[in-house]
Amino acid sequence: MSAAIADESEGGTAGDCQIGAYRFSGGEIVDIARSEGDTFRWRKFDGTTGVLHKKGDGSWTSTLGWTDHPDGHTTSFTHCATGEIEFDGKKAHRIPFDVTDTAFEGRGGVKLAGRLVMPKSNDPVPLVVLIHGAERDSARDSYALQRLLPAENVGAFVYDKRGTGGSDGKYTQDFDTLADDAVAAMREAKRIAGTRCARIGYQGGSQGGWVAPLAATHAPVDFVIVSFGLAVSVIDEDQEEVALEMGFKGHSQEEISKALEVAAAAEAVFESGFTKGFERFDAIRAKYRNEPWYKDIHGNYTHFILPYTASEIREKGKDFIFGTPFRYDPMPTLRAVEAPQLWVLGEDDFEAPSAETSRRIKILIAEGKPITLALFPHAEHGMTEYELASNGERVSTRYAPGYFAMMRDFARNGHVSGSYGSSLVVKQTADSLPSDRTKTNTQTR
Repeated sequence: MSAAIADESEGGTAGDCQIGAYRFSGGEIVDIARSEGDTFRWRKFDGTTGVLHKKGDGSWTSTLGWTDHPDGHTTSFTHCATGEIEFDGKKAHRIPFDVTDTAFEGRGGVKLAGRLVMPKSNDPVPLVVLIHGAERDSARDSYALQRLLPAENVGAFVYDKRGTGGSDGKYTQDFDTLADDAVAAMREAKRIAGTRCARIGYQGGSQGGWVAPLAATHAPVDFVIVSFGLAVSVIDEDQEEVALEMGFKGHSQEEISKALEVAAAAEAVFESGFTKGFERFDAIRAKYRNEPWYKDIHGNYTHFILPYTASEIREKGKDFIFGTPFRYDPMPTLRAVEAPQLWVLGEDDFEAPSAETSRRIKILIAEGKPITLALFPHAEHGMTEYELASNGERVSTRYAPGYFAMMRDFARNGHVSGSYGSSLVVKQTADSLPSDRTKTNTQTR
C-alpha cells in the first residue's frame, strides 16, 4: 500500500520556508533545519554547525554547535520564500530536489510515513535508506541527511518508525520488527525511484546500528553504513558505559567493579520487564549507597531507576517496556551480511563505547569480511566533537570533519578513499582474499 505525492520542495516542514539545503555560488552547501523552540540549526557538509536565534530587529545570529557561545555567523531569511537566504552576507539558493511523500506498510501491515528525496535530474544515483536510532520524534522532521546527501547527488529515503511522527503502530525496540520495517522502507524507496536507483543500502545510527545489518540479512542490499553503533549486546552497552564514565571521573578499578555490580543488578530488573530482581537490586544499592563514588554511576539506562524504590520502579517501568532484546548478540548477523559495511565510530563515545566494538569489527575484517572501520578521535555519540563545560560536562561543537563525506563516498561505490579528517581507517588490503588469513590490514589516517 502506498500513496505518493510528488513535489519539488526541500522536504522540510510545511510553513517553514527557511528549511532546506542551500548552495553558495562557489558550490559550498549549508542546510537549515528546525531546532528547538523558534530556532534553526545550520549544518555545512564539512561538519560545522550552529543554532540560529532571531534578534529583535529580525536578524539571526548563531551560537557554536550545541553551546551557548556566539560564533559570529549571521543569517537573513528575508527572501527565503523565493528560495534565497544570506549566510554571513553571502547569498545562497535553495537546492531543488525531487521529493515524494509516501505511506507504505511495515511488518504486520502497520502504515509507515516516508519520504524519498532525490537530486533534481533523470540520472541514476545511489540511494540511502535512513534508519532510526532510539529517538521518539519524527525522522522526517529532524534528519538533515535527507537533504545533505541529495545535495551531494546521493538520494535519501527517510521514514518515521512505527509509533513516531506520522507512522502508525506502537513504538518498539524489537530489532527484528524494526529490521522488517526497514526492508519495507527499502523496497518502497526502490519502487518510487525506479530506474533512478543505481544502488541502495542502509545508514543506521546508534540503535540503528543493530537494525541495519539485520535488515541486510532479511533482504539483499548493496551496502550498509553504521554510525556510532555497537557490535555488542544491549546489556554490554550499559556495562561498558558505566565503566567508561567511572574511569573518566577518576575512580579506581575496585570502585568501577563495584559500580558494575550495581549496574548488573539494575540491568536484570530491566531485562525482566520490571517484574524480578528487586531484592538483589535493593541489597546491592544498600551496600554501596553511601560510598562517595556511588553518585557517579550512570550507564546507558541504569541511572533511570537508581533513585527509586521497588514499587516506584514497577510503576515507572511500565513506560519502558519496548521489547528490547537485551541479550541480542550482533556478531552472527554481522558475519552473515554479504554487502560491504562501513562502521563509523567515535573514539570518545560514552553512550555507545567504541573500544570493544572496534576490536570485534577488526576481528571480522581479519576474517575477510567486506567491512571498513573508521575511528574518529575526539568524537562522541552522534559523531560530534566537543568541549568541556565548567561543570565538566561535554558540549558538542561540530560534527567530525570528513564524517558526512565518508558516508557519501561509501554510498556511491562501497569504498572510501583518501583522508577523512583525522579518522583512522582499517580495511582489507586490495590484494587480500577472504580465505587468506595471513594478510595484514591497511591503516591510514
